[in-house]
Amino acid sequence: MNQAIRNSWIVAIALFALLFGSISYVQFFAVDSLNANPNNQRQLVKSFCSDRGPILVDGQAIAESVSTNTDCKFQRKYNDPLLYAGLTGFFSKFSGQHGIESVMRDELTGNSDDALFDRIAQAFTGAQPQGRSVELTIDSKIQQLAYDMIPDDVGGSIVVMNPKTGAIIAMVSKPSYDTNLMATHDRAAFDASMAELVGIPGINLFGSSAYKQLYSPGSVFKIIDTAAALESGKYTKDSVLPNPAAMTFPGIDYTLPNYANGQCYTQDKASFAFALENSCNTPFASIALDLGQDAITAEAEKFGFNDKSLTFPDSVVDSRFPGSKGELDAPALAQSAIGQRDVLASPLQIAMMTAAIANGGKQMAPNLVKTVRTPDLKTVSSLTPEVLRQSTTPEIAAQITEWMVSVVDNGIASAAAVPGVQVAGKTGTAELGDGLNNSVFTGFAPANDPEVVVSIVMPNVDVATGAELTSPNASKLFKAVLNK
Repeated sequence: MNQAIRNSWIVAIALFALLFGSISYVQFFAVDSLNANPNNQRQLVKSFCSDRGPILVDGQAIAESVSTNTDCKFQRKYNDPLLYAGLTGFFSKFSGQHGIESVMRDELTGNSDDALFDRIAQAFTGAQPQGRSVELTIDSKIQQLAYDMIPDDVGGSIVVMNPKTGAIIAMVSKPSYDTNLMATHDRAAFDASMAELVGIPGINLFGSSAYKQLYSPGSVFKIIDTAAALESGKYTKDSVLPNPAAMTFPGIDYTLPNYANGQCYTQDKASFAFALENSCNTPFASIALDLGQDAITAEAEKFGFNDKSLTFPDSVVDSRFPGSKGELDAPALAQSAIGQRDVLASPLQIAMMTAAIANGGKQMAPNLVKTVRTPDLKTVSSLTPEVLRQSTTPEIAAQITEWMVSVVDNGIASAAAVPGVQVAGKTGTAELGDGLNNSVFTGFAPANDPEVVVSIVMPNVDVATGAELTSPNASKLFKAVLNK
């Protein structure tokens, strides 16, 4: 009998220990993963109805929680949503969190690790829990100016950044949309809005096309070719490059033509300066074939291509060279070297590549978050510039800068000039067929002490429209930033 009692006690104690251990595990060890689980609807609803902190630009809320008369005490409200949709993202009861609303959710809800004592104090005082504010690096006036430069019927992206700190000054894209449609408490209204929005050509509901979309970059990729050539030791600043009107390939009926809209046809040999000023194709295709695919790939990766881990703080789609094609044959490598075929880049990657040249070869990590503050305005964290990688040497960066200045002063990017300021720039035109192109400009100013990088991508436009929307708009943005 005593043995039976002892066995019963042992079983009871074991069950109690198992139950206590399970509760402890859930309460203390698994709580973060359970809260973050996308299937945890209870946590989502609780967070959706809470007083999230605002997202700020120039001290003004572009996203905030407002009180309601429904069971949900708060609802997310977006101000100037078309202007900021690609950055804030949205917080939806029915679709979850996206953009800054997602990647900064712990700060916005006050649930970050360093907010523990704030939560304890709120529990003791009975105060309504409040999230922290997240202020972006964006300049509202530059953001508006850049957004207005993109025609609604064309679409496109513009990135403006500080090359020395990596801070994003402006990031815009079209088509955009009203994020308030996603924040509704009404499921039927949400479904109707989502069905309408997903049918808009070129729209990205989960982040700006400036960092979530890839494009053939065209001749701005020649910056990579040039850096690879100079680093190889096989070329110097004084090298003479072959510049035939077209490049042929043994055993295949294909020719790669030179760029037709500059002065390339006037010389059958070219300096780096002339080739860049006029965006000649065949000299850079020749460089790629001479150095080989591995050398061009390695150089591209020094500037951030094929980096799958980049965040700012949202995740960035990785720009690619040579895409997923593996070993490229000679025609494919030649085409890719001039920014077409098997090379793809986001507008942010183009800006980062340019910023590395502007910053003496040193590429800074891009950043969209300026400060995080508690509800009583105490600064918890602020932007700290971070070196991402050394893309090239200071000497090569200085030489490429000199040639990019010549592209604006003497070449096909002259419309990007700013009176009294030395501007460095490069244009790109990637052919898409049927007379349409991706039209690209990237550059920085002042060239001798860079303060701003501007990168513009206008997809699916003809040559004339692309020329109107890129270099001239870059000039306006340079002026606007430098005159502040």
